[in-house]
Amino acid sequence: MKIIDWYILKRYLMTFFAMMVLFIPIGIMIDVSEKVDKMIANEAPTSEIIAYYIDFTFYFASFLFPIFLFLSIIWFTSKLANNTEVIAILSSGISFRRFLRPYFIGATIIAIFAFIMGMFIVPDASEGYNDFYITYLKGGRDKGRETTNLFNQINENEYIYVSSFTPSTKIGYNFTLENFKGNELQYKITASNIRWVDKDSTYRLSSYIKRIVGERDDIIIKENRLDTIFDFDLEDLTPVSYVAETKNLFELNEFIQQQRDKGAPNINTYLVVKYKRWSLPVSAFILTIIAVSVSSMKRRGGMGLNLAIGISLAFIFVFFDKVFGTLAEQSDFSPLLAVALPNIIFGVLAIYLLNNAKR
Repeated sequence: MKIIDWYILKRYLMTFFAMMVLFIPIGIMIDVSEKVDKMIANEAPTSEIIAYYIDFTFYFASFLFPIFLFLSIIWFTSKLANNTEVIAILSSGISFRRFLRPYFIGATIIAIFAFIMGMFIVPDASEGYNDFYITYLKGGRDKGRETTNLFNQINENEYIYVSSFTPSTKIGYNFTLENFKGNELQYKITASNIRWVDKDSTYRLSSYIKRIVGERDDIIIKENRLDTIFDFDLEDLTPVSYVAETKNLFELNEFIQQQRDKGAPNINTYLVVKYKRWSLPVSAFILTIIAVSVSSMKRRGGMGLNLAIGISLAFIFVFFDKVFGTLAEQSDFSPLLAVALPNIIFGVLAIYLLNNAKR
């Protein structure tokens, strides 16, 4: 690389990390001011509060990564433009695409950084962050559990379902257990509710009905109440809603496959988490092109106008990312398409701005 490449690359990386160092403490102070009363009321230990804000640092940085990247590039590129350095570089015979080379090198470094963070560091931070938030700020770990339309495969042949589950009372409603041999149903158990009895370490079924499928006639067994043992526990029945966020690259792939095999209804939520981790490094290149194209021109409004445009575009990107992700989680919309759409939309914008940027 030439001197100009090192000059721009150094400014790129230093400004990006300086932006993170500047804004993360601000985010921590705002978070403390909002939650300190609840922490005191719920008697959160000091050691756990410290651990929470260490995890918060990584969680917050990952969430606002597009904004940090966008603002940092616009900031230092606008300074180059205002000092007529960009004009001097382009006037020396360097093409605009050649001018972008150190930016792409910087984007590659940031993309690798984002990939490692998102796949292996942020999941651990997310677990600590969400566990603390649910335990001390939302009133208990059970508040973060999925409690409706719960499916689970408890072994090779048996599947269970409850329409809803109340963690505080440990009661599930409209319980169903189906036992298969191959593709043939052997028997089916239904109950109006199922309750975990700590004293006896058993499950208590109300309005119990067991239908054993016969060749000609079925055998039906009914009980008003039955205490029995099943091969599953409450952790399997009611996973926390943020479980996918806490798993690294390899664990997440295995977890999603397990949930597919169990017929879990919220697979899309887990797929959105997976695809977002892959899309984040790609967005580094797209946002870099847009930021350089917007800020490399010397404007009458100066750096302020460039920053205003940059902040607006960055928040629109985050907004699209959130909206399409929620759409995939709450409907049959393709998770892959939902995650890819913000990058596709802004990729088209990046190409347009690049082709129309002043050379």
